[in-house]
Amino acid sequence: MPGFIGKGTQKAMDMYQRIGIVCGRIPKGKVATYGQIALLCQKPKNSRQVGYALKHGLAGEQAKANAYRVVNARGILSGAASFETFELQKLLLEEEGVEVIWTPAGWQVDRERFGWKNTLEEALEIGRLFGES
Repeated sequence: MPGFIGKGTQKAMDMYQRIGIVCGRIPKGKVATYGQIALLCQKPKNSRQVGYALKHGLAGEQAKANAYRVVNARGILSGAASFETFELQKLLLEEEGVEVIWTPAGWQVDRERFGWKNTLEEALEIGRLFGES
């Protein structure tokens, strides 16, 4: 069934639900990448699915509320299709103290400075939320 992950007798959690849970945990003033979210959802090759879910509102209210905190692997703001205006993602990040600068590639965040560096404990806790040990 598309969107579902898991094996065996354990009840699978929908990938979009996982994306919503992970996006809801991105701290204020930090950004995460599509790949980081996919990895925390335990589907490291599904970063495009994360983008698709955010763009189309498939990951629930938590993800929708924090979608502006998601950037691409280079720190470029790439979620313009998810927002009312091209500048909205930038403005929301700046309101939280995230510095966004213009580069030839587009608006960019310094991931070293503003990237969410989730801990192993957070990753394990997220896994437990998904019903996995």
